[in-house]
Amino acid sequence: MERYVYADNAATTPVSKEVVDAMMPYLTDKWGNPSSLHAKGREASIALEDARARIAACLGADAKEIYFTSCGSESDNWALKGAALAGKQKGRTHIITSKIEHHAALHACAWLEKQGFTVTYLGVDTNGVVSIEELKAAISDKTALVSVMLANNEIGTIEPIAEIAKIAHEHGALMFTDAVQAIGNIPVNVKELGVDMLALSGHKIHTPKGIGALYIKKGVRIDNLVDGGGQERGKRGGTENLPYIIGLATAIERAYARLPEMERVAKLRDYLIDNILAAIPHSTLNGPREGRLPGNVNIGFEYIEGESMLLLLDFEGIAASTGSACSSASLDPSHVLLAIGVPHERAHGSLRLSISTETTKEDADYILEKLPPIVQRLRDMSPLYEEAMQAK
Repeated sequence: MERYVYADNAATTPVSKEVVDAMMPYLTDKWGNPSSLHAKGREASIALEDARARIAACLGADAKEIYFTSCGSESDNWALKGAALAGKQKGRTHIITSKIEHHAALHACAWLEKQGFTVTYLGVDTNGVVSIEELKAAISDKTALVSVMLANNEIGTIEPIAEIAKIAHEHGALMFTDAVQAIGNIPVNVKELGVDMLALSGHKIHTPKGIGALYIKKGVRIDNLVDGGGQERGKRGGTENLPYIIGLATAIERAYARLPEMERVAKLRDYLIDNILAAIPHSTLNGPREGRLPGNVNIGFEYIEGESMLLLLDFEGIAASTGSACSSASLDPSHVLLAIGVPHERAHGSLRLSISTETTKEDADYILEKLPPIVQRLRDMSPLYEEAMQAK
């Protein structure tokens, strides 16, 4: 193996030394329970509330609007189920979401349908942008919640959340956005977005897996997902994971401080896209050229299977994916790619490269060196490719 290139940051990120260093005292000396009244507990409680305030400051929120969870999926489930169940008490039994949401949101919506809720799944255009016209046609005084992700985890599309939130509020509905992929990649401010709830996850910004948060705007009332001993102001039971919360506060501050570096990442993204498309025939960019996350590259290759491509890339020391890590065990084509109109057969041959501030031009050049011969090798073994070339 000549070198190792990690290009799967949308799935997870390596834990940073700064995060580990910040966490370590709370794994060793400062191990108290924030709910305890003695000195160790008070020490932990002070640290907990300081971390909450630091995260809130980055998001443009108030500290009392931040609630800690175990991950982005829990935050999604809490926002959707909690808002729906609270809305039902007011006669609102309709939910609006999009066809390209993360499976945590889509499966939560499927659960709500089993509970008697009506769910509208908005279509998207070929770039993955949610249809505003469909939203306007679907929303009514029965709508409890509109849930649209801020940035798509597979094709990197950034959605017009502020515009969507305005429409939701005009009809008395709450607005929730899954910002798991957006945090650390683009500026995210809850007031500018106009959202009532926002989900984030730590392991996308260099914390260990197992920590997330949900922003709930002051005055918004949603039902609990996890009941317990009164932690998180009675809204989310379970002793707070203080070391990971400290890590999350450190990670989000670092992520916001490094946002100016994303301009270089975007240029490297475009360098990869342009050169892959130029070097490999029968390849197509999935998602938009503009309005795309700075580190997201998603390209479809005809006549090959994505899983085989990943294995050969891995053999060369390149870590990538075909889409969402949460559904990578499935043999079904990406629901996101199908929603934007990618043909079934090309959706199977997609490659997602998600780069970061740690990715160098040398890394990109290594990908560009190894990828074309891998694609050609797989095509040479494909009867479909042979037939297509003979037909020409």
